[in-house]
Amino acid sequence: MDGVTAGWVARAAGAELVAGDPAAAGPRRGAFDSRDCGPGDLFFGMRGARVDGSTLAPEALAAGAWGVVVEPDHAERAAHAAPPGAAVLVAPDGLVALWDLARAWRRELGCKVVGVTGSTGKTSTKDILAALLAPHMTVHASPQNRNTGVGLPVTILDADRGTEALVLEMGMRGEGQIAKLAAIAEPDVGVIVSVGPVHLELLGTVERVAAAKAELIRDLPDHGACVVPAGEPLLDAHLRDDVETVAFGPGGEVMLLSFEAHGDGRGGVAEIEARGERILLDLPYSEPYNLLNTLAAVAAAQLIGVRPNGRVEVAFSSLRGEIVELAGDVTVVNDCYNANPMSMRAALHHLAESPAERRIALLGTMGELGAAAPAFHEEIG
Repeated sequence: MDGVTAGWVARAAGAELVAGDPAAAGPRRGAFDSRDCGPGDLFFGMRGARVDGSTLAPEALAAGAWGVVVEPDHAERAAHAAPPGAAVLVAPDGLVALWDLARAWRRELGCKVVGVTGSTGKTSTKDILAALLAPHMTVHASPQNRNTGVGLPVTILDADRGTEALVLEMGMRGEGQIAKLAAIAEPDVGVIVSVGPVHLELLGTVERVAAAKAELIRDLPDHGACVVPAGEPLLDAHLRDDVETVAFGPGGEVMLLSFEAHGDGRGGVAEIEARGERILLDLPYSEPYNLLNTLAAVAAAQLIGVRPNGRVEVAFSSLRGEIVELAGDVTVVNDCYNANPMSMRAALHHLAESPAERRIALLGTMGELGAAAPAFHEEIG
């Protein structure tokens, strides 16, 4: 957060600066784990299910943190533990202070913001979109799957001044959670990669899953735009006339015309029709689901003024389609981060299409499917 002062940080976070110089330079980034704090970090003490984070403020300060945000009951102890020059901010709610500061910094950056959600594929789509934008502008994206009410605002605070685009993954397990993330990030473009049977234990029906995801569309500004799967009826009722909508996939405005695999079987060249433009991308992957994710990413890139082209260098988040070569000509695809009926079906289809003398699938269970879980597992089997 270069170029701001401690006083600005306190005002933006809705906090009182009880120790430190209001004119001092602001922190480098936000942090929520006292064990990961160091010089330049602003530690947020938040109440968790097992630990009150404010109690760990002295630990963060001892590690050299720029400062801490604590709730009122812990102000005196934190101020006493603060070394000379360290900032202590007191806020009624540490989590709300984090949200407010992240929103203020997002506005200070003044950059384009793309929010990406979906029942499956959102992390990979986020990674692909960041790679498409990187040759054209300064991009900051969510690391791994940092997509929660803590991870997303911390990601925003990590962005340097001069960032031209934020690509933020948005996760949810229930109603209202996407709305909270959208209120922090204030996205210009919202991407819904997919809608499917996830989190049914909490939401009950796929229709309610779609409505929860569509909070991203509902909360876009009037000048905003959204990207949705072509022919997804569960989202029809949530589309807005005052928001530009681009559909991707077969029958959409952004669709795959052809894919020519490289001779080594690793990736290939995708020819894409993108709203009247012909785009050629040299991709390091060939999975059908990632080709579909690429279409969503291309649509989002176009909506913030970027025309992707050429070779795409993607650093996928860990545990998603990682290729590990073992002795004896054995290839392991490590795709074990998470699973739901949609992602499991896509992974098995890709395995079935992969050239091999023998194919083995080691499958974990699919969680949070509620009463329908046995039927979904039988279907996958």
